[in-house]
Amino acid sequence: MSGRGGAPPPPSDAQIRMQPRRGNNNTIHPVLGPTPPGGGAGSSASSSASNNPAALYSELVAKHYRKWFPWLIPVFVVINVAMFLITMYINDCTNNSVSCFAGFLGRFSFQPLKENPLLGPSSTTLEKMGALDANKVVHEHQGWRLVTCMWLHGGILHLLANMLSLVVIGIRLEQEFGFVRIGLLYVISGLGGSLLSALFLRSNISVGASGALFGLLGGMLSELITNWSIYANKVVSFITLVVIIAINLAMGLLPHVDNFAHIGGFLSGFFLGFVFLIRPQFGWVNQRYAGQGHSPSSPKPKFKTYQCVLWVISLIILIVGFTFALVMLFRGVNLNEHCSWCHYMSCVPTSKWSCNSQPASCVSDQAGNQFTLTCSNNGKQKTYTLQNPTSSQIEGLCTQLCR
Repeated sequence: MSGRGGAPPPPSDAQIRMQPRRGNNNTIHPVLGPTPPGGGAGSSASSSASNNPAALYSELVAKHYRKWFPWLIPVFVVINVAMFLITMYINDCTNNSVSCFAGFLGRFSFQPLKENPLLGPSSTTLEKMGALDANKVVHEHQGWRLVTCMWLHGGILHLLANMLSLVVIGIRLEQEFGFVRIGLLYVISGLGGSLLSALFLRSNISVGASGALFGLLGGMLSELITNWSIYANKVVSFITLVVIIAINLAMGLLPHVDNFAHIGGFLSGFFLGFVFLIRPQFGWVNQRYAGQGHSPSSPKPKFKTYQCVLWVISLIILIVGFTFALVMLFRGVNLNEHCSWCHYMSCVPTSKWSCNSQPASCVSDQAGNQFTLTCSNNGKQKTYTLQNPTSSQIEGLCTQLCR
C-alpha cells in the first residue's frame, strides 16, 4: 500500500501528520476598510453600532460573510471511521492470519506489527475493499477505485492522523464557505490525488484521505491569494501557510509515503480554491448594505479583476488537467517511463533508508505440515509448521519474511 500514508503491500508506514493550524499571532482577519457614509447602514444597524462607524462596518461584513454550521466535515469523519471498522471486521485477523496483534479484540484484532505497523488490516483486505490499484483501474475497468480509496485507511494510526487533520483544517473552511463548496473541494482534490498516484505508482496499492486533505491545504493558500485585499497580516499569514505546506510535502519524501497523491491533491485544491473560495470585495459589500438613500458615485464591481482572471485560468487548468490525466490513465500510460527523475518527488533514497517498494513475493514448498517460504525480494527463507493454512495466512507470513 502506498501513498496517503501507504506503503507497498502491506501497509507499513504512518500517515503524514499535518498540523496546518495557524498560529495565534498569524490568524487571518478581515481588514476594516473605509467606513461607510455616516448612518449609511439604514434600519438594519443597531443604535449602538450606528454611533460607531468601525463597529457598523464590521456588522455589515458579518452580515454578508455569515458563518455556516459545520456538519459535513463531521459526517466525513464518521464515514471514514465506519469504513475502517467495516474493513477490520472483514479482515478478521483471528481466522485469516497465523498470528495477530491485540488478539483480545477478536475479529477486530490487527495484523502482526511486522506486517502492518499502523495497526490495521492486510493489504488483501484493503484491495478487496476498494484500495487504489492502477492495474485494476486500467485493465479491469475498475475506475471506482479512484474514489473509494480515499475513504479507506491502512491502520488506526493512519486514521487518527488523517481525521485530526481533517477536523483542524475542514471545520474552519466549512464555517467560512459552507458544505457545498468544501465538500466539492474535498472530493475533487481526493480524485486529483488518486489520478496522479495511479499515473506514477503501478505496482502498489494506495489508500487514505491525504490527497483530499492536501487539497484543503491548497484551497487555503489560494483563498488567501484570491481574497488578498480583505485580509490583515497578509505576508505573515502567507509565509506561515507556505511553510506548513512545504513541511508536509517534505515529509512525503520519506519511503513508503505516496507523495504523488499529496502533490496531486494539493494542486487540485489550489486551483479549485480560486474557483470555489472567491469572496466579493468589501467595497461591493459596503454598497450592498448601505442605506437606500446612499447613492455611490462610482459603483464597485463584485469581484476585482485579478480575482476574475484567476477564476478563468484555474477553471481551464482544472478541466484540461483532469481530462488529460484520465485519458493517459485509461490508455495505460506509466509516467515513470517519461520522467526518469520524478520518482524522487515521492521518495529520496539515503544511507538510512531505501526507496525500494516492490510488493512482497515468495516461493513456497510444502512437505506435510511443513511450509518453507523463500522471499523473492531479499532471498530470506524460513520454515513454518502449519495445519491447512489459508492463502491469507501464507501471504501474511510472506510479507513478514520480506520486510
